[in-house]
This record gives sequence, C-alpha cells and structure tokens, in this order.
Amino acid sequence: MHDRYGSDVLSSSSAGGGAASHHRARPKARPQAAEPGLVVEEVQTGWVGAVVRVEKSGGVHLVVLEDRAGRTRSFPLGPGFWVDGEPVLLTPPVTSRAPQAPARTASGSVAVHGQRARVARGSRIWVEGKHDAELVEKVWGDDLRVEGVVVEMLDGVDNLADALAEFRPTPERRVGVLVDHLVPGSKEQRLADAALRTVPAGTVLVLGHPYVDVWQAVRAERLGLTAWPVIERGTEWKRGILRELGWPASSQEDVARAWKRILRSVRDYRDLDPALLGRVEELIDFVTA
Repeated sequence: MHDRYGSDVLSSSSAGGGAASHHRARPKARPQAAEPGLVVEEVQTGWVGAVVRVEKSGGVHLVVLEDRAGRTRSFPLGPGFWVDGEPVLLTPPVTSRAPQAPARTASGSVAVHGQRARVARGSRIWVEGKHDAELVEKVWGDDLRVEGVVVEMLDGVDNLADALAEFRPTPERRVGVLVDHLVPGSKEQRLADAALRTVPAGTVLVLGHPYVDVWQAVRAERLGLTAWPVIERGTEWKRGILRELGWPASSQEDVARAWKRILRSVRDYRDLDPALLGRVEELIDFVTA
C-alpha cells in the first residue's frame, strides 16, 4: 500500500548506518486533469476552489477556480496545486479529437446511442418545482427521452389533488409524483394521502425524499461541506442555507445563482443521496410499466 506520509525518517540511518538526510523527500506531484468541479488548493496563496473552466489567455493556459463564496480567481496551469492533500501538476482537461460516446448515462444506465427520442407517453412524472425538474433532467434526462417520459412541474404538493382531477389518470396514463419532505405525519404526507383517495388504485404513485428541499439531495461534499447546515424552523430554508454558507442571500436572484452553482457540481448519480436516487428510479419504472 502506498504510504502518503513516507517511511520512517530514522529507518535508513539506523538500518544502513550512513549519513542519510533527516529530511523526508517531498512527495512527487502527479499529473491531474483540471476537470470542472475538481476542488484544488493553490499553494502560494492558499486559495481553495472548484475548477470552473480552463481558458487560454496570452498564450497561457489558465484554470479558473471558484471558492465557497462564489468568487473566482485564475491561475496558470502546471505545478503549485494540491488535491486531497497531495501535490498535483494541473493539466488541461482530457479531450479526444474523436469523442467516444459514454457507455453509461448520468443515471448509471447503459447508454443508448443513435436512437431518436421516443414519442411522449401518456404517463407523466410530476415534481414540485423548477429545481427538482432541472436535477431530474440533468441525471435522468437521457433515460427519460429514450422512454418517452415527460417531467412536469406541479408547483407544490398543495395542488396535487386538483391536478389529478384535471389529468384523470388511468392504468394507461399513470402519474408518478416526487414530493419534498414526504415523511410520516408531515403536511406533505397528509396531502398526498388525501389526493390518492380521489383516483383509481394503481394509477398514481407518490414517493418522496425526507429533505426539506431537493438541494439537500446533492451530497454535501460536492460543495466542500461535511454536512448540510441545519436551519431553524420559521426561517426561509433556502435563504437560511445561503447565509450559513456565506453566499449572497438577499434576493431571489441570489437563490437562483446558488442553485445553478449547486446543480453545476452534480456530475452524475454518484453525487446524489440514495434517498432520492431510489425514488426517482421507482417512479420511472412505474410510469413505463
């Protein structure tokens, strides 16, 4: 096993009796492609941020890093960076002149290439809001197009019963519903139960995750956190989160920019919590059965 801290500094002198230096050899920097989302530290300044992009300016390749406060700074590619506590030599992102189609989609499914999107089914998946829809599209979009499943916004679970009455689900036109904070005893659970009593059995499936907002379904590590902050009841959750993170939180535009930043950190299904992953997969299976 590689020992990142090196061997015992006394072992060479005690074993060989020579005049070995008491200084440990510095670890050798390994090449590391500056892929978007990679969190690195610039050694001289101590700047820590996620890679936003690599650009060329004046004939020099620069890497643009964004810190937790949303500030950006550019540094020349090359040595002088650390990743996960080890020195790296940052290189341009790996690109291929003849890109190969990925073997897997962002959801982890086997990718289907060369197939046109299927005509939309009568069945639908409903999510509560825009952020839910954008996250589902980013991770499951390829799968949903192959299956011909349309994702629509419900604008809150409060509208579920009315929306179902208008849609009139049948065994051939099913509805799968993804609800935030669907936990026993919650308002969301009561509304979902009441709505299900108004439709034929087996035509609607309501599932949810335990989080107050779908933001929390993104793994905290992707934002450089150990866990999502806990916000006191009575505080607007998104604004409270932004203030805890030290991000701008005074306007709806600040919330929108923060979500874009969070969504940008999601590369594929591995960056999401299983509490969301399993529910979305189950809803897709339900509406395509």
